[in-house]
Amino acid sequence: MTETPSTPRQRTGIAFRLYHWAVLVFLLAGCAQIFLAGLGVFSFGDHDVAGGTSAFDAHKTLGFTLAGVAVLIFILALISRAGVLPLVLCAVLIVQTSLLQSLLAGLADNTALFGGLHALDGILILGIAGFLYARVWRHP
Repeated sequence: MTETPSTPRQRTGIAFRLYHWAVLVFLLAGCAQIFLAGLGVFSFGDHDVAGGTSAFDAHKTLGFTLAGVAVLIFILALISRAGVLPLVLCAVLIVQTSLLQSLLAGLADNTALFGGLHALDGILILGIAGFLYARVWRHP
């Protein structure tokens, strides 16, 4: 018995579900980012194995991973035809996670203000991801 190829609508449905799960993973990883940043800040001088520099290394690595996940989310939103607004917001996530966060973190070495902006941008990133996730529930 031969299988019939999936229709474009079925492929779009699968891509949309993957998009939905990828945004959820992004949100959960964003929460882990906040935890790792706090762990690093509050145990930096304690030479704690779980905190300090090692926590910031994990925070940095997870941040670069989030940039890759943001690209994946954009591709899935494109394939699943999620809409113009989600595509624009996914593109914004890519710029924020892959460019702006690194720029602000690098500038924070010289000026603490940029460190604060780095944290605020992280909250904005989570807000956009939360909006995208909520939108999936409103427009299945």
